[in-house]
Amino acid sequence: MAVRWSGAAPGSRVLDVCCGSGDLTFRAAEAAGPSGEVVGLDFAAEMLADAAHREEVSQHRRRKSAPISWVQGDAMELPFEDGSFDAATMGYGLRNVTDKQQALAELHRVLRPGCRVAILDFNNARARPAVAAFQGWCLDNVVVPVAHWKGVGPEYEYLRPSIQQFATGPEQEALALAAGFIKAVHYETGLGLMGVLVAQA
Repeated sequence: MAVRWSGAAPGSRVLDVCCGSGDLTFRAAEAAGPSGEVVGLDFAAEMLADAAHREEVSQHRRRKSAPISWVQGDAMELPFEDGSFDAATMGYGLRNVTDKQQALAELHRVLRPGCRVAILDFNNARARPAVAAFQGWCLDNVVVPVAHWKGVGPEYEYLRPSIQQFATGPEQEALALAAGFIKAVHYETGLGLMGVLVAQA
């Protein structure tokens, strides 16, 4: 849904910021097709190495998708020229950057006028107490225990407090507009547990 809302289409040049192990990047490459181009950017070299390995082992994906370039870089200082992408995505990254408005301003800068970014993340549902309570229960009783069982508990224990401190949908819209986007809409998905901010440059 995030890739579709970003406007990624055959022949597009697409940027996936905070790409991690490449889940959204691979979807963007499928949308852009063999005639397109996709860049996956992340701050962590280890995540980029994992993403590149996943790409290597998927011959099917390589034949039917756009070529992918893996770039190590900072979401708040993107190493690309102004107006160099037709679409952009970010998955679970905006919540973790230290300056959210600067990251949004950089996304705005590298997008061509009229193009869109779709930012997927957990939804801060503080205005909907029932949804927030259900989200907290899922994290405390499902996600974190499973993470501990797999030996990565500390990496997931931060999720609930980080979501509680994250900007709400309307706050994200305001940040995007202040960063220069001409239109910004936040959509709640997954029973309100997740959200996608769609902003047009």
